[in-house]
Amino acid sequence: MTLPRFGLNRFDARSVDAFAADVRRAEALGWDAAFQPDSQLRRRDTYVLMAAAARVTDRILLATLLSNPVNRHPTVTASSIATVDELAPGRTLLGWGVGDTAVRLAGLRPARVHELEASTRLMRALLDGQAVDVGAREPARLPHARPVPIWIAAGGPRTLRMAGGVADGVFIRVGAHQANITKSIEEIRAGAASAGRDPATVRLGAVFHTVLVEDPGRALVMAKSIAAGYYEYSPMLFEPPRLSWPGPDPEKLKRERHVFPDFHHAPDLEASGRVVDFLPEAAADAFSLRGGPTEIKTQLLHVLRSAPASFDYVCLHPIPNPTMPDDPERGFMARVAREVLPPVRAALGTRSSKGA
Repeated sequence: MTLPRFGLNRFDARSVDAFAADVRRAEALGWDAAFQPDSQLRRRDTYVLMAAAARVTDRILLATLLSNPVNRHPTVTASSIATVDELAPGRTLLGWGVGDTAVRLAGLRPARVHELEASTRLMRALLDGQAVDVGAREPARLPHARPVPIWIAAGGPRTLRMAGGVADGVFIRVGAHQANITKSIEEIRAGAASAGRDPATVRLGAVFHTVLVEDPGRALVMAKSIAAGYYEYSPMLFEPPRLSWPGPDPEKLKRERHVFPDFHHAPDLEASGRVVDFLPEAAADAFSLRGGPTEIKTQLLHVLRSAPASFDYVCLHPIPNPTMPDDPERGFMARVAREVLPPVRAALGTRSSKGA
C-alpha cells in the first residue's frame, strides 16, 4: 500500500508574509503538502502566495486546490504555475476544477465538463512545451514551460470519467463513504481505459472535510452542514450510501435562512448545520470525518484501508475554518500533525510492510 502524502488547505492568508510563514510552519510540523484555493473574492492572489511560500520552504508540495478555467484563462494559469515551479522545482501541482464557489461569487457559471477537459488538454500541451493552435495568427507556446502535473478535482461521474482520460491525477471529492469512493475510482479507471490509458497510471487523491471538534453535538451539527454542501452541488452522491434528502430544496433553504455562499463555506457552520438538522447522522458520517484526534485517526484509517486503491495525496480540509493566526499548540495544523498523522502513518506503514 502506498503511503499517502498528507496536506491541508487553510493557511494564514492575512498577508503574503503571514501565508509564507504558515506554510513554512506546516512543513516543520511534518505536513507534506500545502493546498491553496484560488478564490479571488475570498483571499489574496493564489500564485503570489505560492511564490512567497516557495521562497521559504524546501520540501513541502505547493498546489492549487483548486483553480478553474473561468476566473483565469487557461493560458494564464499555465504561465503562473510554471513560474511558481521555477521557484520550487518539482514540488508544484495544479489542482483544476469547475470552480463552484469562486466562480459563483463573481456572478459567473462554473465550467462545463467539456470546457474543463479542453482547458486541461491546452495547459498540458503548453506545460510540455508544445505549440498549440488557439485560433490566433500563430500557435501559442509557453516560453518557460515546465512539466507541472495537472490534477482534476471531481465528484460527479461525468467529470470523474473525463478526468481519468486526461489528467495526471484526480482528487476525489465525494466525502468519506466507501460506496462513493469505490464508485469514483471505478469511474476514473473506466475513463482512463476508454481513452486508451493504463488506469494504473492515473494517480489518486482524496479530500476529506475534517471536523476537529471534541464536543459530539457541535461536531455533528457542523458535519450536517458539510453533508448539505455536498448535496447542493452533487445530489447524486446521496445515492450510493442510500441516503435521502428529506427537507426543502437547498437553494430555498439558503435564501430563507440566510446561508451564504453555500453550506460548505457558511461563516457559522453550527448555524447552517441547524438549518439542515433534519439530515440523519449517517449523512454527517458519509461526508466528513469528525470528533477529537482519536476519533479522526480511527475514521481516517478506516477510510484509507477500505478504499479499493491507494491514495497518493490526502487533503484534510479543516472544519471549522481556523481562526488566524492559528493556535500554535491547539490549532488544527499542530494537533493533527502531532496527534493524528504519526499514528496513521505508522499504521499504514506497518500494513504496507506486512503486505510486501
